Amino acid sequence: METIEEQSKTEMSIMSKLPTRICLVGEAGRDAGTVQAAESFGMPVIQSQTGLDIINDTEWRTFYVLQDFEDEIFDAIHKQKECILGPPALKYAAEMKQTLGQNTRPIYNYAMRGVVTCFTGIRKKDELTKLVNLIHSMGGCIKKDLNTKTTHLICNHSGGEKYQYAKTFRLTVVRPAWVYAAWSARDSLEFEATQDSFTKTHRLRAFEGQKICFFGFPAEEHQHMVDVLLENGGVCAELDDPECSHVVVDQHTAAAKPEPKNHNTHILKSDWFWYTIQNGYANEMDFLFGDYLDSITNTPSTDRRDSLPISFNKRKRKRFSQRIQLEGTPLGSGKRRSSVSDAGLLSVSNSFFDCTTSPDKLENDKLLHAEPEASEATPTKKSMRFNHFMDFFTTESNYVGILDTILNLFKNKLEELAETNDPLLNKSEIKSIFGNFLPIHEVHQSMLEHLRKLHANWREDCLIGDIIIQHRDELIKAYPPYVNFYEQMKEQLLYCDREYPRFHAFLKINQTKPECGRQSLQDLMIRPVQRLPSISLLLNDILKHTGNANVDHARLEEALKAIKQVTLHINEDKRRTESRMAIFDIFNDIDGCPAHLVSSNRSFISKCEVNELSDSLSGRGDSLLLYLFSDSIELCKKRSRGFNAAKSPSTAKTHKHIKLISLNTIRFVIDITDSPRAFGLLQRGEKEKLYTFSIIDEETDKLVYLKKLCMQIAAHTCRTDADKMLLSRTSLELEVDISDVNVSTLSKAFKLAAKTRLKVGRAFSFNKTPNKLKRAVSTMMTSPFGSTNSLTPASQLAQMRLASCTNINEVADEDCSSMRSNSPSAQSEMLVVPPLSVQPTRKNKAVVGRI
Repeated sequence: METIEEQSKTEMSIMSKLPTRICLVGEAGRDAGTVQAAESFGMPVIQSQTGLDIINDTEWRTFYVLQDFEDEIFDAIHKQKECILGPPALKYAAEMKQTLGQNTRPIYNYAMRGVVTCFTGIRKKDELTKLVNLIHSMGGCIKKDLNTKTTHLICNHSGGEKYQYAKTFRLTVVRPAWVYAAWSARDSLEFEATQDSFTKTHRLRAFEGQKICFFGFPAEEHQHMVDVLLENGGVCAELDDPECSHVVVDQHTAAAKPEPKNHNTHILKSDWFWYTIQNGYANEMDFLFGDYLDSITNTPSTDRRDSLPISFNKRKRKRFSQRIQLEGTPLGSGKRRSSVSDAGLLSVSNSFFDCTTSPDKLENDKLLHAEPEASEATPTKKSMRFNHFMDFFTTESNYVGILDTILNLFKNKLEELAETNDPLLNKSEIKSIFGNFLPIHEVHQSMLEHLRKLHANWREDCLIGDIIIQHRDELIKAYPPYVNFYEQMKEQLLYCDREYPRFHAFLKINQTKPECGRQSLQDLMIRPVQRLPSISLLLNDILKHTGNANVDHARLEEALKAIKQVTLHINEDKRRTESRMAIFDIFNDIDGCPAHLVSSNRSFISKCEVNELSDSLSGRGDSLLLYLFSDSIELCKKRSRGFNAAKSPSTAKTHKHIKLISLNTIRFVIDITDSPRAFGLLQRGEKEKLYTFSIIDEETDKLVYLKKLCMQIAAHTCRTDADKMLLSRTSLELEVDISDVNVSTLSKAFKLAAKTRLKVGRAFSFNKTPNKLKRAVSTMMTSPFGSTNSLTPASQLAQMRLASCTNINEVADEDCSSMRSNSPSAQSEMLVVPPLSVQPTRKNKAVVGRI
């Protein structure tokens, strides 16, 4: 008796010998693209409304092309084990020039071609059957168990053996909605279910299907973990919720195991939560809180201080400090030490933030306590100089330990992951955070080695200051880049922490480790910024207890000068860096700014907001900004939010370039004495030009600003007579109008209207324009601020002339003369005449000669 498989092979061999044809059923026969694809195979193509009329024809092997895979016609043809294709599958085979094959399984498209799926956690048989049929219809394959060929795991919730396997081997884990969404896009020939942009929206999140309770956390941390849980598909639950699947406990505060209502609930350390975020899955058995409590109970008290709750550690720290004082260590000295040394000397056990040691720090304690040379060389009666040296030595040891932690726990691990296919950060982001860190680590490692040698062979005349002096150049090279770019580094770190959940989990995991002392990476990274001032105070303490006859006294003084030199170098480098960055910001903010403004030889000094009094740059009354650089002045105009923004709504730049003036060309800076805000700049050239301004900012002292300007011009031109560059003149001598230039909104609007009419007038040429159009345009050009009924004929004529492109100054003169004459109605119209402050003034050519 033949098996089912043998029968199937026999049927296929018989059918392969029959002639083949394509039957386009229903809507498929009315689609031109489908018909063209069917004809490209070179076999007979027939059309049928249902296809059932030829289903019993055994002389042909027929490929049925159906538009609908869910109706009764499809079911009837499928029961007969006929070959069924969807229009996309037919078109794909025609485009790829493939044969139609002999597969009796219906294929609608090939959106899941190459996909091998496996299911877990789907209990409903009807749902599972539907998913299987849809995957097969899109060219996918299904396996009962996971293997090396599996590409996707489909499930409703995280957890379980298959889920753990998939996460371990980086398989894609998706919800059933992935299949349904792919089927809804089945008619698109370009669509592929494996596209990252499509799959990303249907990936199963880390805590999907889990109800988790957080126990023992501070309010702020508790809320943060709840937010992270919700973002990753989980549901927050209470301890007495019978459906609670996990209880996450803060092992640093909880001293007893909580008792949930559901006895099958996992009670876990907080590390499990963050490991799950980082890796997608963490085995609960590795993070049981009960095992953690048992390990504390069975661990000697000297080895578990960092692992105990905070309240326990506080009591132990108090006993520990009392014991140290009784033993006569440097901490027990009755003399007062500097506050910085107290803050830095947190422990003689080499724990960074606590006076307790952790198990993995026991070997490091040999640094201070297990050196035989030190016990032989250390004097029986400790001097204050030695005690303060121990402050320096211990804080340096702890500081290098912090640097080691940053290097080994964070930087190196991130770089290792960056070389894999699943990095937490890319190489550029890692470099922006840790790029300036290594030189500091290297120089302090070298300093610590020298301190160890001094500690092992201590003498009262040993040269402590030489250690700083020998490393002065390395400190100058290492610290400025780190300190000056610390804010940018911190912003990058906070950005990555905020945008990358897996990196955030990585930071949280490391923060709970003893090496970090529950301090964040940001807290650790600020230590280099604080270290140099600390060293300065520590050296001062040593110097106070070093006699003048001691050889080290002069060396310590020189060492303090070296530290001060490093600090000054940092400040100067920071000033230069900030100045260069300010130039970039200014350049990017000014439309049309000359490219050569950005130069490594130029530095930014200050800026001043002014109104123009003259009419030589932008126009009287315009608001300008004067950017003073080391060798030039950039003048730019502020774009207003109203009219100017409407002219160029697409631009994002808030200023427009007017003029770049070299300081070499400024002959004098002029203080206009009869105004508290006005001043001028006289620029030399073939024809000297006078630019006058009024300072807007009331907090800017005019004389201070002008003296600073003169000093900068003198410095740039290598002159020593900066005071002679400042002249004092009155506005009458300069023939400058210093009346109020803070023009009102109405005046500004009037000025803009006048400019607009001028531009519109220039756009028209009336030489060949019909009279009717002339009259229409002339009427349109009348004042937008009132009717023309009360205007005199002279005023109307003046406005028509203005619209006809006459000189704007002449129009203004005629308007004024006409308004001064005739009737009271004409005098009332003087209100619409632009005030003097917004009218262009003609500069007297004799002004420059009198200066």
